[in-house]
Amino acid sequence: MAAGTEQRIATGIAGLDEVLNGGLIPQRAYLLRGAPGSGKTLVGLHFLAAGSQSDNPLFIALDESEQKIRYNAASVGLSLEGVHFLDLSPSSDFFERVQTYDLFAPAEVERSPLTRLLVERVRELTPKRVFVDSMTHFRYLAPNEYEYRVQVLSFLRFLAEMGATVMFTSESSSLAPDDDLQSLSDGVIHLEVNGANRRLTVAKLRGSSFRQGAHGVRIGSGGVQVFAQLLPDATPFVDVGEQIPSGVAALDELLHGGLERGTIVLITGPSGAGKTTVGMQFVKEAAKRGERSVLYSFEEEIPLITERCKAISIPAVEMVERGTLSLVKVEPLQHSAIEFAYIVREEVERRGARIVMLDSVAGYRLSLHGEDLVGQLHALCKWLQSRGVVTLLVNETHTVAGPLLISEVGLSYLADTVLYLRYAEKYVAGRAELARVVGVLKKRLTDFDPTLRELRITLQGVQVSDPIPTMRHIVADTPVWEEEQ
Repeated sequence: MAAGTEQRIATGIAGLDEVLNGGLIPQRAYLLRGAPGSGKTLVGLHFLAAGSQSDNPLFIALDESEQKIRYNAASVGLSLEGVHFLDLSPSSDFFERVQTYDLFAPAEVERSPLTRLLVERVRELTPKRVFVDSMTHFRYLAPNEYEYRVQVLSFLRFLAEMGATVMFTSESSSLAPDDDLQSLSDGVIHLEVNGANRRLTVAKLRGSSFRQGAHGVRIGSGGVQVFAQLLPDATPFVDVGEQIPSGVAALDELLHGGLERGTIVLITGPSGAGKTTVGMQFVKEAAKRGERSVLYSFEEEIPLITERCKAISIPAVEMVERGTLSLVKVEPLQHSAIEFAYIVREEVERRGARIVMLDSVAGYRLSLHGEDLVGQLHALCKWLQSRGVVTLLVNETHTVAGPLLISEVGLSYLADTVLYLRYAEKYVAGRAELARVVGVLKKRLTDFDPTLRELRITLQGVQVSDPIPTMRHIVADTPVWEEEQ
């Protein structure tokens, strides 16, 4: 049987099973490592709770009591019905009696009372799932490092021979590193927590491939959620011939027909230039074809978006009611970039969205918690591209006037098409006006019209003029033109 094709055991966390390419290989031992509060025990509880009644899942508790563990599980809505416990944690009378005990005595292991409890309980239940929390506790009960390693290895082999798949935890520190436990285990899963930012990384999985990188973790109602990083397919979307028009004839002339399926479009310009409105024009036209779009707003509230759309004849509310549009307000500080990518994935895979619009890149950046903007956005956009989705990225430039600026964060390389909006000085009969202009800077798949055109946002919708022949200072300064008399 080829590596990675063995029967798998579910961890009880769908996202973690995805990271592990299907789950755990049976009758092997897996180490969960991380600092206190990183979620190790909860992951182990999910693993036990996912077992069937015939699995006789067993929790071997060496630190916390069974009562406290059950209480903590119930607090996040996790049922432990059918989970057996072997509570070896110190009781309250331990301190009163001032006595010590050895789990693994220097003498023969079978003579230790607590070892007998372990052996008897495992033989009684023959559990298929065992969770030990925590194996670090054994270190302090062994006389030396050699005895500790031998005894842990013997213990894990005993459980495997009894048919159990084992998860166990450790709490590594500079004074008590867990390198030996990592080498003894068949898989190593790291859990990290840094404020509100939680991550999970698989460092090792013998006999199987797994998804590399750091994956998102959230602990809340229902327990632990894992959000696997999005990875574009090895074979990207290639059917890019079909064009997506805007429904505005002059704008489609600029784009030589429209946007292509599976392309990434950067709509960039200063505040108020009409970036969101132009993006919604493509969404409006897609709705006429019965295609579903989704707008993720990181800044503007949904009622404001719908009112603004209504004022320019874009029926956003009706589109939502028909199911051709989803308007989603995203609070970036409440979601990591990986969690947000998972939300987008659900919209595409389950609801069939064909256009995804992120408004705006600056708001999305807040969800990164200091991570690399370009790297995270690259992964999301390339995954959408591999699904044939048109991705509209709304990017706000900080300058209203002056030389042409596409993006302050280096996103232009990612875009297949760059649609830029600018303010221009317009002189009509000697009177100066501020006008919006639109142009195409880049289009990978087809040629485009390099001229600038005036963009008007009216009660009847988006209007784009013919090319402006008298336009000057297009790139080096603020565009200027004087209408011919």
